[in-house]
Amino acid sequence: MKMNRPRGRKVEPVPRIPRIASVAARIKSVLRSLADPEKARGGKSYFKEPVLLYGVSSAESRGLALEIYGQVKAFWGWREATALADRLLPDPHLEVKAVAIILLGRFVKEAPASLFGKAKSWLLAEYCNNWASVDTLCPEVLSPLMARFPALLGQVESWTSARNRWLVRASAVSLILLARRGKELERAYAVARRLFCSEDDLIQKATGWLLREAGKTDMKRLEAFLLAHGPKIPRTTLRYAIERFEPSARRRLLAGTR
Repeated sequence: MKMNRPRGRKVEPVPRIPRIASVAARIKSVLRSLADPEKARGGKSYFKEPVLLYGVSSAESRGLALEIYGQVKAFWGWREATALADRLLPDPHLEVKAVAIILLGRFVKEAPASLFGKAKSWLLAEYCNNWASVDTLCPEVLSPLMARFPALLGQVESWTSARNRWLVRASAVSLILLARRGKELERAYAVARRLFCSEDDLIQKATGWLLREAGKTDMKRLEAFLLAHGPKIPRTTLRYAIERFEPSARRRLLAGTR
């Protein structure tokens, strides 16, 4: 028997759940369409290690991630976003990694603590094998998880002795958002002390960055810390750490920490 559709009633189509493979392909396709070889060549000058770039700006990459989020948020959760990151992060292009991480970051508020271990595995696998990718992963994924699950903070402190340079850099950068808000300062200073022995300039810069942010809520404490540990602090770290001091104070700290 044929059923008649009720008159005057619009039948809405069943929404189609975005497939992970299709979303991954779209992200790569859009980034390729935005590629600017001249910008890519210029962008490589900011890295000592070899990187592959499309030449897409950070603003464009973030805009793409947020656009995709708007399309999938009604259907996806943290699991799907993590699966997408698993698919995209092995791609050598920096912008592909960035879009995957930023998109995942929109779902972190609902993710369990176990996502932290997944993010660590990406660092160990060197899917985030440059400072820019690490510095995207930390505030988008690691820092929010640490804020929600304080037990994870101890793991980060242990990364300071890792052999993987990206895991070591993450031990500092992942604390920056918390330190900037005046939280976990004891741990931030403890991590900085443990990193003073590093000869890696990317670690030295990250350590100085962490100290600078820790000092925003208590400059006197930062000054006392720097003077107390002066000769042990790499000069690169020190210069980053004192950027927010007045010129006269910077000169005093540079002289007093030799």
